[in-house]
Amino acid sequence: MKNIKIYISNLGGISMKESEKEMEKSPAKLIDERIATLNDWRGEMLSKIRNIIKEADPNIVEEWKWRGTPVWYHEGMLCTGETYKSIVKVTFAKGAKLMDKAHLFNSSMEGNARRAIDIQEKDLLDEEALLNLLKEAMLLNEIEKSSKKKK
Repeated sequence: MKNIKIYISNLGGISMKESEKEMEKSPAKLIDERIATLNDWRGEMLSKIRNIIKEADPNIVEEWKWRGTPVWYHEGMLCTGETYKSIVKVTFAKGAKLMDKAHLFNSSMEGNARRAIDIQEKDLLDEEALLNLLKEAMLLNEIEKSSKKKK
């Protein structure tokens, strides 16, 4: 069998130096920068969502993954905050297991695990309902982690 070497350069327009600089920054700083660079309603919405997440858990763990996606953890992955041209998407890792009494989920409904909330510029965010959904997701993560420890 031959050894095959694959060289990939300048992935996604990010040079090695930019990538190295990004790796030196904390996830919180990278999220701050993402919000600032958006400089429109998407940045404001992502900031609002982040504040609600921090209200639900002031000790939330923030990470920066997949070349620029904020990810929040509470006893496991909680949700991601993605920004696209016309939406801000909040994807809950275990959304299919949540009650979602306020019916916030409006995307990724066909899967067995994830559920998402797609927010457009004209949409109003039900902040209390999102806070409740986040708390429900956190509780689910705590219960699942606790039950794994007992096994």
